[in-house]
Amino acid sequence: MKIIKADKVKIIYGKDKGREGKVDRVYKKQNKVLIEGINIYKKHIKKSEQTPQGGVVEVPRPLDASKVAVICPKCSKPTRISIKREKGKKLRICKKCKSVI
Repeated sequence: MKIIKADKVKIIYGKDKGREGKVDRVYKKQNKVLIEGINIYKKHIKKSEQTPQGGVVEVPRPLDASKVAVICPKCSKPTRISIKREKGKKLRICKKCKSVI
């Protein structure tokens, strides 16, 4: 997966299409990303010792990585990423402006 934590991404598919956010967490095995403030669902919580009131809580759910595009910090456009190896290091390259991300 070419998306990492703290990347700025744009949603390209789904109910939040067009919105932008920052990646909080990456689930590599499941190929999903958790983005702050995006893909929020409501969850009903039963009364317990931790939550004596119970009620409805908003919970963010992870999105599939194929539904987001990384925004290049240099050209500020949503882009795909290519990988280039230099001196044993992997560099992420913007496909539009050819700069290192």
